[in-house]
Amino acid sequence: MSTRRSPRPGFVLEVDRSTPPIVFHHGEGFRLEKLPPGRSRVIYPAEPMKGLADPEGAIRDALLNPLGDSDPLPALLTKGMKLTIAFDDVSLPLPKMQRPDVRQRIIEQVLDLAAEAGVDDVHIIAALALHRRMTEDELRHAVGDRVYDAFAPRGLLYNHDAEDPDGMVILGQTRHGEDVQMSKRAAESDLIVYVNINIVSMDGGHKSTATGLSGYAGVRAHHNPETMTQSRSFMDQNSSELHKSNWRQGDVIRDAGVKIFQIETTINNNTFGRTGPLSMLQKREWEWTGRDRATFLAMKKGLDVLAATRRRQIFQSWEAPYELTSVQAGEIEAVHEVTTANVYRQHLVAVEGQTDILTMGLPYIGPYNVNSIMNPILVMCLGLGYFFNLYKGRPLVREGGVLIMSHPTPWEFHPVHHPSYIDFFEQVLADTTDPVEIAAKYEKQYAEDEWYRHLYRTSYAYHGVHPFYMWYWGAHALQHLGRVIIVGGDVRAVRRLGFSPASTLQDALEIASDVVGPQATITHFHNPPILMADVT
Repeated sequence: MSTRRSPRPGFVLEVDRSTPPIVFHHGEGFRLEKLPPGRSRVIYPAEPMKGLADPEGAIRDALLNPLGDSDPLPALLTKGMKLTIAFDDVSLPLPKMQRPDVRQRIIEQVLDLAAEAGVDDVHIIAALALHRRMTEDELRHAVGDRVYDAFAPRGLLYNHDAEDPDGMVILGQTRHGEDVQMSKRAAESDLIVYVNINIVSMDGGHKSTATGLSGYAGVRAHHNPETMTQSRSFMDQNSSELHKSNWRQGDVIRDAGVKIFQIETTINNNTFGRTGPLSMLQKREWEWTGRDRATFLAMKKGLDVLAATRRRQIFQSWEAPYELTSVQAGEIEAVHEVTTANVYRQHLVAVEGQTDILTMGLPYIGPYNVNSIMNPILVMCLGLGYFFNLYKGRPLVREGGVLIMSHPTPWEFHPVHHPSYIDFFEQVLADTTDPVEIAAKYEKQYAEDEWYRHLYRTSYAYHGVHPFYMWYWGAHALQHLGRVIIVGGDVRAVRRLGFSPASTLQDALEIASDVVGPQATITHFHNPPILMADVT
């Protein structure tokens, strides 16, 4: 295991009159915005860390030299054992990485070691919890053709089914009374090898198995308004009740005798490439060359005249040239401590003090609309649930401050992927936007609906309860903020969310002034690539 530091760390730019317009992602498009000088700043992510020179060798070294009290993987593999390999699903990385995916690299090495040991009872499971099932193309991309062709036709590579009445088991309860549920196949295995990609500090650790291989009974223990509201930051583990709940569930899994060999990886933030058609998006605007400016303006002009479906198709096909920056394996908590440090090394940007207004441009993709549509509920979740929480210490925006997001926010839903979202948006949000009231009045009905359950199990639909969890994800931000404004969004959709619509950033700043005053400080969260603010 080894890592290398980023060539240049993250940076906070104080905006003055010479600062060029700033790129705001706007779904499958972009906006160029001038921020008010003298009271605005822009937080830029660090440049991508250099990837490991020998990824295959680093993986092999991690398997043979594990962390914590774990034996090397070959010593854990014996003839006649029952082995289950589980891996993170299509919700990360975002966007998907160029092949070979790091999951493929690792799973192939694990399978080679298993074959050498004579292990022939092997199942490979996409640990998707209550997410939608992965398609054949998505599975092939994650695990590679060799693994797919060897296991999928025999039914040995498949999607986790959290609603299989014969395939799930309750392992016990935590000291807080939280159910711990798991795939029966995984729980009864002699060894689970979990293959993880950490794209943010919230991922990995006990969450991999306690959530990824669980179902509604286990997930509802921490995906609820109380846990979300009490979490001061999902990305800062010491301040996350979600993290603590998963760790309690991990203790029950361990005490039940389930043996897990955890393999965690980190990747850099090389989302758009150092060269190529989108490389200017990873540069700071004042460093753009003439070619960068011309390329960007031509791309923006072209996107503006394309139909939304075509823009979506173009962006969803993008594959990021991510590079592996670390790999570590062994006992879960020892592994995750090192993984978290490596995530922070890439993502953390030191920021002094909070702001009155936080602005952000939301991109076309989040964890739950891969090869799909970013519907209004997912816009709320990405902005208030994920980007708002990308901080350590304190939130970037002060309590009672304003969040301004830029996104088209279409009143549009993928009918196959998000059927319960449609009804949630039409029925639930038309009644109330309060997470506590939503949970009490509607969650059980959606979670146990037989039609939603059928679509989750047999089609490619998110579980019926999933839109509730996406709404709860923003509960802390909703409680913290004085107002949320969406620029350039469908006005009806924005109002249904309970937010304020604005046609331009200037209009949004004027609306915000009613809450925080006319000379409020402004901080722009410049992403992607991803960053995490270390607010002092």
